[in-house]
Amino acid sequence: MSGYMIFSGTSNPELSEEIAKYLEQPLSLATIKRFSDGEISVQIAESVRGKDVFIVQPTSAPANDNLMELLIMTDALKRSSAKSITAVVPYYGYARQDRKAAPRVPISAKLVANLMESAGITRMVTVDLHASQIQGFFDIPVDNLYGAILFIDYIKAKNFKNPVIASPDIGGVARARYFAKKLGLDMVIVDKRREKANESEVMNVIGDVAGKDVILIDDMVDTAGTMVKGAAALKALGATSVMACCTHPVLSGPAYERLQAGDLDELVVANTIPMEHKCDKIKMLSTASMLGEVIRRVHNNESVNSLFESNT
Repeated sequence: MSGYMIFSGTSNPELSEEIAKYLEQPLSLATIKRFSDGEISVQIAESVRGKDVFIVQPTSAPANDNLMELLIMTDALKRSSAKSITAVVPYYGYARQDRKAAPRVPISAKLVANLMESAGITRMVTVDLHASQIQGFFDIPVDNLYGAILFIDYIKAKNFKNPVIASPDIGGVARARYFAKKLGLDMVIVDKRREKANESEVMNVIGDVAGKDVILIDDMVDTAGTMVKGAAALKALGATSVMACCTHPVLSGPAYERLQAGDLDELVVANTIPMEHKCDKIKMLSTASMLGEVIRRVHNNESVNSLFESNT
């Protein structure tokens, strides 16, 4: 029997199964129940003594339930004498609350980091943190994987005649520049003003998009307001097509309706979060092989960074 075990929470069991298949190892058994009042009960169904344990559990919606489930599973594994506990959290909930943007507000991303460490997690693996400095909120190793490894080959396969990378806002310029450099393309910026949370208003486009196939790059798509309005602004300035690559398909509220009715031609996402509905415009790429390879390398004390250096 191998020296590591993989457990799945209930947040994204399909991804967990894909990871286990890639590693040619069955998921380990745990019973996860909910009492009638909503309390979560976990029982580990096999011995984990002396094992490196990996828990696959995105903390996406319902974020509080999925986070609490991760913490309770961690406590159960710690009390069962697991050697190490790595949380594989493809989507890190509360990441957007990473600073004091207004008086008397919490830094919830830091609070979640404290909770995870206190529960007994000894390492975290995640994909495209909303703000990379969140790694500094932890006093344990954090592997923040690049979603670019998924999207670059897909973009190349499109064989666009005149492609250009676009950032949907000023804050995403560094991410978009990374893609532009890897693909050898120019970059434009959609300048917008956000009046309040989950609402955006496109103001201007910095750069020339006339006759070009525009590829918007972002770490997540939530209500899709930014992407749909950005696509409309780009097409109004003569863009031939507009595609968006966003790692995390949060897709809350009116997102699906906006995408279906809007000017965005295609939205490419990763399976870090399970999608509630189907949409003709959405293409989902799997993170299973990437996460599975990282799990293998972490267990074998091999370099994780070299995986991305050789593929991007």
